Amino acid sequence: MTTWGLIGSGHIGSTVARLAVAAGHDVVLSNSRGPETLADLVAELGPHARAATALEAAQAGDVVVVTIPLKAYESVPVEPLVGKVVIDTNNYYPQRDGQIAALDDGSTTSSELLQRHLPQSKVVKAFNNINFAHLAELARPSGADDRSALVIAGDDADAKATVTGLLDELGYDTLDAGALAEGRRFEPNTPAYGAPYFDPSANASQADPAKGIMPPSSPTSADDLRRALDAFSG
Repeated sequence: MTTWGLIGSGHIGSTVARLAVAAGHDVVLSNSRGPETLADLVAELGPHARAATALEAAQAGDVVVVTIPLKAYESVPVEPLVGKVVIDTNNYYPQRDGQIAALDDGSTTSSELLQRHLPQSKVVKAFNNINFAHLAELARPSGADDRSALVIAGDDADAKATVTGLLDELGYDTLDAGALAEGRRFEPNTPAYGAPYFDPSANASQADPAKGIMPPSSPTSADDLRRALDAFSG
């Protein structure tokens, strides 16, 4: 059994927690407002979940998911994550995070910033290109004809193998995009961001992302994702 530490428990974090608990794993959840604010979510998830501080979640996790606004990445505890696999779900949204020169000029990527902050951890980018509602809806057992894939990137082959195995248990195949720098190919404003998981027959005008309302999901294979990655021209 794997224990997932979650630094951040918003839409993506809570969805990952639900999938992990459904797969028989333990989760330790945290957010910036304190463990007591997670009481309802922990009660929903049951005995395999508990709330904690970010430091405690980092210490407890066999694998730790960082799923907070990018502007707060330097608040992630460093020492408890030494040697651990860290899954980074972050995206750069200047309207929320402020302007970050190294990202604006393309000299690095958001996940590489986190890796620089956590030099002795093994950062793998994942979960960042799919809407949380679709992430919840598309999980399928291994071998299912309509199973979807998630794309990952990272500089450590063993860490990517670990994440691939965990995603399989959560209900997803994996497409390895390559090194952490390749995360730029499935970040916002790329063909692989969000759109591959939308049902193409749905009326997108009915969507309201601010309210968490998205068009119905569509199964997305590794081949579908590979075509979207290859369409990136940045």
